[in-house]
Amino acid sequence: MCELLALSANTPTDMRFSFHGLTRRGGATGCHGDGWGVASFDSDGRGVHLYREDAPAAFSPIAARVASLDLRSHCSIAHIRKATQGVVALENCHPFHRRWQGREWVFAHNGNLLGPLPPTRLFVPEGSTDSEVAFCWILEQLHAAGADPADLDAIFGTLVLCARQLEQQGTFNCLISNGSWLFAHASSRLHRITRRAPFGRATLADDDLSVDFSELAGVDDVVTIVSTEPLTRDEEWLPLQAGEAVLLVGGEVVRHQPPGAPGTASPVPDRTLR
Repeated sequence: MCELLALSANTPTDMRFSFHGLTRRGGATGCHGDGWGVASFDSDGRGVHLYREDAPAAFSPIAARVASLDLRSHCSIAHIRKATQGVVALENCHPFHRRWQGREWVFAHNGNLLGPLPPTRLFVPEGSTDSEVAFCWILEQLHAAGADPADLDAIFGTLVLCARQLEQQGTFNCLISNGSWLFAHASSRLHRITRRAPFGRATLADDDLSVDFSELAGVDDVVTIVSTEPLTRDEEWLPLQAGEAVLLVGGEVVRHQPPGAPGTASPVPDRTLR
């Protein structure tokens, strides 16, 4: 399957170090060589820079160039693909992107949904992956529920219910953001780490590259990285349990759904999965 990466920070921050580590798994230290992508929101959260390629990230000059860009953001999402559904093609590379409620929305998925997914009407998939169908379906659930993107309780509750319904069809580790917040749900494998003062040094697990964050970050900076597997070898990463979900704003967890806890909102009755 694929691997996920995301950043949430309280000040515009780049994820060059983490993305470089992730790209090594895209064909060099890992088998995820069927494409890659990065979505980085503008510092105001309104616009998004999206880069995707249907080639192994580890050997891609374009991925190397993107890894060197100073894409400072409060929210960023990246993905490397191991195709399970859909051919190797640009339209099947994550993150997927749509515009809703005047905001840009991006989504990435790790897993394999085996059951039939319902058709969507407002948002139509451009590729042939189960992941993009799931993204379109989630946006339609948010629309049908009349969710306000600024209402964190409503957004989080609806996203948790959507994730729980989708994971009944298979494995559903996902990331979704509209630039203001980052939602992460674990079905099987997902980890996170929050870096804050006093900052220390970290070394990538997939390359002999280290960085001293105390030389780069301010004393008030808070940065949380979410990744399928830990990206560094000398830091303590926190695994998310199956069924666990978090909503991050400014690098901090502002909503948390423990595994096995009851949902926080009612399902949308007319478009639930069967």
